[in-house]
Amino acid sequence: MSHRFLVSVAAVVVGVGIFAAPMAAQKAKAIPRTTWGAPDLNGVWTGNILTPMERSEANKDKPFLSPEEVKAEEKRIADTALVDTAPRNGDPGTYNNIWTDPAFKGVPDHRTSLIVDPPTGRIPYTAEGRKIQEYIRAQRGNGPYNTAADLDTGERCLTDGVPIFNGGYNNNYEIFQTKDYVAILHEYYHEVRIVPLDGSPHGTSPQWLGDTRGHWEGDTLVVDSTNFADKGHYIWAAAWRAARPTLHMTERFTRNADSIDYSFTMEDPTMYTQPWTAKWPLSKQEAVGVTQGPLYEYACHEGNHAIVGVLKGGRATDKAKGTTN
Repeated sequence: MSHRFLVSVAAVVVGVGIFAAPMAAQKAKAIPRTTWGAPDLNGVWTGNILTPMERSEANKDKPFLSPEEVKAEEKRIADTALVDTAPRNGDPGTYNNIWTDPAFKGVPDHRTSLIVDPPTGRIPYTAEGRKIQEYIRAQRGNGPYNTAADLDTGERCLTDGVPIFNGGYNNNYEIFQTKDYVAILHEYYHEVRIVPLDGSPHGTSPQWLGDTRGHWEGDTLVVDSTNFADKGHYIWAAAWRAARPTLHMTERFTRNADSIDYSFTMEDPTMYTQPWTAKWPLSKQEAVGVTQGPLYEYACHEGNHAIVGVLKGGRATDKAKGTTN
């Protein structure tokens, strides 16, 4: 065997090695795909995250936390999240903290807000939008409670609105996917959004969660929602999640090897001075320590006993104040 041949063989082996390592790494990180080649979004995902939607006043000039600050905040939550506290005077209290679903991790890049645009990390409310938000914050938990409509839509077991977001518990979303449709089941309220992928136009019937249509842009599923029902006059857990005819929402789902990069953009000239966007990862249940297994029905209905109790409490307050409604 000639020296030249040995060199050639060595060169080939080295060349294969150079390409094999990146190819192996790429294969290990390849995103799961369906049998028809689309990124596989199927499964139960959680949007639970420690990072707040809006940047706090304390962090208004700090878009990112240091690694030391992140560790300190995660430790604080881990030490206090499941510790019960006594109810306030005159307050019967609520479920104890063992029933909550605390988030123990923030976004990977240590942002101080889920909002990435505008750069302030704050929702860009119009004057009217801020007025609505301030009214809701003043009303929730304080009343007056004259009718069921004085409780927020979540307390009435209707919905907390769109988009994917996390609350105190039941933060899981199960995605079902075919070639022609994607269905998103929210554990909370047991509500489902059906997303056609067939290129058909939006429907004409207003919906609480909007009328949705989806399409693929490369490996990203883009979900466009419009034609929301006119429910902005109700009390909501947050004004920005309310259904309004002027709302237009665009969501993006980009599958990674072990997560989904999720983002949404809200446009509503009634509520906001400009479109705004939030972004964070959706994780498989086991990745964030959430109980694994199938979703069960969220049994809640608008005529539940709690609403009756709240309204009775409102009448008792009226009586104590010597007023009637």
